[in-house]
Amino acid sequence: MRKVLNFVNDNKKIIIVVILIIILVGTIYFLNKGNKSKPTSGSSVTEQSETEVKLTAILSSIEGVGATNVMINESKEEITGVIIVCEGANSIIVRNDILNAVSTALNVEKNIIVIYSMNI
Repeated sequence: MRKVLNFVNDNKKIIIVVILIIILVGTIYFLNKGNKSKPTSGSSVTEQSETEVKLTAILSSIEGVGATNVMINESKEEITGVIIVCEGANSIIVRNDILNAVSTALNVEKNIIVIYSMNI
């Protein structure tokens, strides 16, 4: 026991540095592990949900719609807004078709859906 105490007294600075390194590595590990397990609210800008991908495909196949981008906003498992940006949004007929399709596909009120014309 005396040898251990003498070793500790002789190498206090080294032992403190080693302990601090171990604590730092452990903290970094747990912080990174925590970030991976939490779902991100915004995700990535380029990521789309399965529903957004399906809706984009459906809308793009409607005559006159053209290229389409879709964003669905949700809060507590409820859709709070839908944004559609497409090439054909200048036509009132196309806008009406999009409004009806999105409202029906997502079972949402038309007043939470907004449609914008895409810059070409």
